Amino acid sequence: MSRASFILLCQLVATASSFNLGAIFKPPAVQIIGSSSNKFANDEAVLLQQISGTGNGKNADIETQARVLNLVRKLETAAQPSQSLLSDPKEAAILDGDWVLQYTAPSEIDAVVDSDDKWTAIAAEDESVKSSKAGLQGAVSGAGIPVDASNNVAKQTFDIASQRVSNEIKSGLGLITVGGPFRQSPNAPLRAIVGFDTAKVGPVDISFLFDIRAKLNGGSYDSGWVETTYVSDSMRIGRGNKGSLFILTRDRDALN
Repeated sequence: MSRASFILLCQLVATASSFNLGAIFKPPAVQIIGSSSNKFANDEAVLLQQISGTGNGKNADIETQARVLNLVRKLETAAQPSQSLLSDPKEAAILDGDWVLQYTAPSEIDAVVDSDDKWTAIAAEDESVKSSKAGLQGAVSGAGIPVDASNNVAKQTFDIASQRVSNEIKSGLGLITVGGPFRQSPNAPLRAIVGFDTAKVGPVDISFLFDIRAKLNGGSYDSGWVETTYVSDSMRIGRGNKGSLFILTRDRDALN
């Protein structure tokens, strides 16, 4: 591996804010309860229609982004998840398993959005993960380096039983896989703080990079957070610490 490739690799795993390209999907390990998909199936269908053909958000113009944000906010306000979603195993069952990324774009845009109450991240001063504004769409980021997700099927996996989350993304260096435990934020109950501790590029284990990063951060493995703002048995909407909006579905082919 060249020096330039190694530097890029180190940057990619620095925050591990990426998603997965795996073709095999793990179904929920426990029974799903509390689904709101039947009640809001029509709203979900309209949202999926709006993001269809945008290349995971990469090709969404400002007007499309505004429409998507309005539709998302409608779901977020009409069906806010329970505050015990991450603390009650029975409620958390709805998160368990694989979720396919269908759209990602900034949580905020400069265009006028119809909704009067825009989503705002709760400030949690005791958390080591800082928030920022996104500058990417149709891509995921590792330490500010964009990785195009517009032509790939991306996936994120929650394992509720082990309280871990895993992500993968294909890059010029190969398939990058990261994983780690998550915990509920004490200040934002719907926010999962993730501390990635394992990483591979193809068959090569590079988890030691997280150990180095933790030492530089005072022993903390905290890498990022994702807040679930809407969830049903077919769709999940999340907001991340990098200022991004994520729309994911259970069905890989939900946009087809």
